[in-house]
Amino acid sequence: MNTWEQIWQNWLQDGMEFLRHDARKIALVLLLAIIFIKLLRMLTKRLVAFSHAQALPSGLRSRQLRTLAGVINSVGAFVIIFWTAMEILPLLGINMGPLLASAGIAGLAIGFGAQTLVKDVINGFFILLEDQYDLGDLVRVAGVSGTVETMTLRHTTLRDSDGTLHVIPNSEIKIVSNLTRDWAQISLHIAIAYNENSDRVISLLREVGRELHADPKYAGALVSEHEVHGIERVTAGEVDYLMLVKTRPEQRLAVSRELRRRIKECLIKNNIQPGSPARVYVLDAAPEEQTRA
Repeated sequence: MNTWEQIWQNWLQDGMEFLRHDARKIALVLLLAIIFIKLLRMLTKRLVAFSHAQALPSGLRSRQLRTLAGVINSVGAFVIIFWTAMEILPLLGINMGPLLASAGIAGLAIGFGAQTLVKDVINGFFILLEDQYDLGDLVRVAGVSGTVETMTLRHTTLRDSDGTLHVIPNSEIKIVSNLTRDWAQISLHIAIAYNENSDRVISLLREVGRELHADPKYAGALVSEHEVHGIERVTAGEVDYLMLVKTRPEQRLAVSRELRRRIKECLIKNNIQPGSPARVYVLDAAPEEQTRA
């Protein structure tokens, strides 16, 4: 038997050995990988379809669901492909030690260079997952306040009351103060002249609150009964009375203005002298939006 015949026989023997043992393992790994990818795509497609549903439960947001679906699909596909490669390449006689070492060194270098980006993405993922704020919410994060206009895994953009657009990397968001989640509270401090009868003033303020609740235009904006806590502060010339009203977040300013108007009309109608100088303090839920009328 010459050299070429010997080589051919060795190749044939190696090929038969490969088909008997390794080929079946490779086929099984590929089949499992395809099944896992199909299941992953079915899961993410259902998640995206659910995000387009007409009626989502409270707290679920279509934008969040689509973003999470994309993250799950990308990360899941990478994990499946990596596992498949780790199972198949050794069966083909490829030594994975040097490859893993090289990949580890490259990953370490990339990690040092892109650690801020990674922190942005991880923090953005948990912001979406935990439903910390939504588009249109008024929030205070990273030292600035504004309405959320866009939110991605990398950054959040806020538009403040002056129209300034703030772009905030998600890694900079440590504390989130959501000023429009579920309900907002209006705190009215009404300054009345010192010599006015306190019981009468409290009764009139409660009457104003009942009238507001009875008004169909504002009844839907209120989430609970108003509270008149009585005297909050006494000075030499005036007495402050505290009134609390809980409203829907988007109706807070409208209800606050209407309350101030009604209180003013009530004081005039009943000849109640305001504090000197005449003033009504309004401390809404957002400290930076405190107003004085």
